[in-house]
This record gives sequence, structure tokens and C-alpha cells, in this order.
Amino acid sequence: MNGKDDVRSSHYLEDPATEFDIQGLELDWVGVCWDGDLRSINGKWAFHRFIGTRWQNVNDENRKIYLTNAYRVLLTRARQGMVIYIPEGELGDITRSPAFYDGTAHFLSDCGPSFL
Repeated sequence: MNGKDDVRSSHYLEDPATEFDIQGLELDWVGVCWDGDLRSINGKWAFHRFIGTRWQNVNDENRKIYLTNAYRVLLTRARQGMVIYIPEGELGDITRSPAFYDGTAHFLSDCGPSFL
């Protein structure tokens, strides 16, 4: 809650945390950046991994469970509130196409006004 001149304030992101870092914690406020690895496409979840220079489908059921669990951990840590950030994507970047993010953004918006 401190101002922009205080490195401890929420204006800084000095220490991002993965699902491993926050597992078992209860945090007051959480910011989650949702990437293109888990996408809602036509009402179904699609699982991807970024390998080399492009996204690849995940077909292994154990990897799908792992990815689902990673998001579950990230989405269940907040006690007071959460911000979910979904990038808009960029048409000129084949690794960040808007199509990777739009379905998920629409899905979460359809969950109700608390997601807007």
C-alpha cells in the first residue's frame, strides 16, 4: 500500500513466485499472470508447452494433470483478493497470438462479475 518510491510497495515486482514457491501459503493478495500454456478453446481446456521456438500440444495425461494442478495452486492462495492478468497477445508474434488468450479471457469473464 506504500507509494511508488518504496521498493516494498505493490508497484514493484521484485520477487515473482511460481506455484512451487507459494504452495502451502496463504497470501492476502495474489496476482496471477495466465499464459498460453492452459487455454480455454470452445469451452474445453487445451494444454500446451513452449519448446524451442513454438508452442506444442501436451498429450500426456500426467502432464495435463500437472499443469491443471499448477494453476489450481496459483488460484487458491489468496485470502482477500486476486488479480488475474491475461495478456492481449500480439498479432505479429506467433508465440503470443491473441487466440492463445482470448478464449480464456472470455471464459473467466463468463464466470461472473467478480472476474471483470
